[in-house]
Amino acid sequence: MYTIKFNFEQKGLEPVTLENVPAGDSLLEIALENGIELHHNCGMVCACSTCHIYLEKGEEFVPEISDREEDFIDRARNPKLHSRLGCQCVLEEGHGTIEVTIPDQSLIHGE
Repeated sequence: MYTIKFNFEQKGLEPVTLENVPAGDSLLEIALENGIELHHNCGMVCACSTCHIYLEKGEEFVPEISDREEDFIDRARNPKLHSRLGCQCVLEEGHGTIEVTIPDQSLIHGE
């Protein structure tokens, strides 16, 4: 089971901490299931960059980044070294703490 803290770059949004999150779902699915808005134009198939997140802590709990994912991250707004796509960060079996920052999605136009 995991503890996941979602932080937001967008002003006015308070951090959300989820406790006892089981393995098996992606960070995108977990966000959506808990009322956290995270864009996902391609339907969670790693074909766009709209679910771009910053994985601040816990990269050891998700699969390594693929070449395909890296290609789409290069197209995201303001990518960083710890950028990932939420749809590709599926929680593996285990337990620990994950910290995610969701970029300011109010700045995205027409993606």
